[in-house]
Amino acid sequence: MKKEVIDRLITYAQVDTQSDENSNTCPSTPGQLTLAGLLVDELKEIGMQEVTMDENGYVMATLPANSDKAIPTIGFLAHIDTATDFTGTGVKPQIIEQYDGHDIILNRAQNIVLSPRDFPELSGYKGHTLVTTDGTTLLGADDKAGIAEIMTAMAYLIQHPELKHGTIRVAFTPDEEIGRGPHKFDVEAFGAKYAYTMDGGPLGELQYESFNAAAALVTCKGKNVHPGTAKGKMVNAAKIAMELNRMLPVEEAPEHTEGYEGFYHLSSIEGDVELTELRYIIRDHDRELFEGRKAKLASVVEELQHKYGAERIVLQMKDQYYNMREKIEPVKEVVDIAQTAMEKLGIKPIIEPVRGGTDGSQLSYMGLPTPNIFTGGENYHGRYEYVSADNMVLAVQTIIEIVQLYEAQA
Repeated sequence: MKKEVIDRLITYAQVDTQSDENSNTCPSTPGQLTLAGLLVDELKEIGMQEVTMDENGYVMATLPANSDKAIPTIGFLAHIDTATDFTGTGVKPQIIEQYDGHDIILNRAQNIVLSPRDFPELSGYKGHTLVTTDGTTLLGADDKAGIAEIMTAMAYLIQHPELKHGTIRVAFTPDEEIGRGPHKFDVEAFGAKYAYTMDGGPLGELQYESFNAAAALVTCKGKNVHPGTAKGKMVNAAKIAMELNRMLPVEEAPEHTEGYEGFYHLSSIEGDVELTELRYIIRDHDRELFEGRKAKLASVVEELQHKYGAERIVLQMKDQYYNMREKIEPVKEVVDIAQTAMEKLGIKPIIEPVRGGTDGSQLSYMGLPTPNIFTGGENYHGRYEYVSADNMVLAVQTIIEIVQLYEAQA
């Protein structure tokens, strides 16, 4: 099983599937369709039924029930795209057998090192088989490890019909990293009562709380005049932008927050004297505090509009997703079964809020309660990303155990 998950992950990782928030297509990049097509072929090859891919790149398939009991249909999902934060072109995965606990040279020529001094949690993987990058790209285990785990679990269940289960649906979706994963997902066609995203990080993660999330674009418009004759005439958009950012709470930023603490995150700033744009993401687990954060940004913009003129500063803000806890808590058995499955495998469940979002955040509000399960990786979205193949196997076993528990409890 370890070789299977590694081989699958490496195959998927070598297809460039980075999403693009500036694209209006679905999926947002052609590489996602390439991988989706490969997954369709593989699903058919391992024996899955009702394998489909729609025009938007959503892949679905069915493993029919082999039990006569009345068991709810359960789904497992993973996303095809990889993060926009760091390049996913030309991924060259490296396999580290029996990791010895010391520095890992990712790229000798460029002196790129994955070290437990910088990433202390790495020491906990001594003895594991790790898959890393070569230091020049991300790996894409977020979420190609999840795809590999679902695919391996389905293949195993098909090969072992003595393991009883109800109907299982799987789906691989585009554009999760840019918040659009569920936008064209057909919940009714998927037909599951509950689902799980295989999209978490380290071993044991089990999450049913996410942020409430909004995105904001602030456009500052200036007036550029030759600096030698600018007195009383120039309006510097870049300085207005800097002033705006200073008016937000300094300590309420990602680099200063953890747990249930929300934040304002300046994710990018581009511009000059004439025009400067700031992009923010606003996050909080508490809905009331979330609304307060949006109101705070709006009030800062309004204050600067009074100072510089309403035409100088424009705010565009939209909600992205909400805390899935509200929809999952009434059907908490979906979390309890996953927790029991982990415990039966000797895995200590880590039930903590997601400091981000998964497709499950939106899917839960679309009528499909969908908590999130670990995939076994660390340092997602960058050159130091790695995943434990040993923990990927445990994720596969967790999927298998979950569907058996639904059958046993029916």
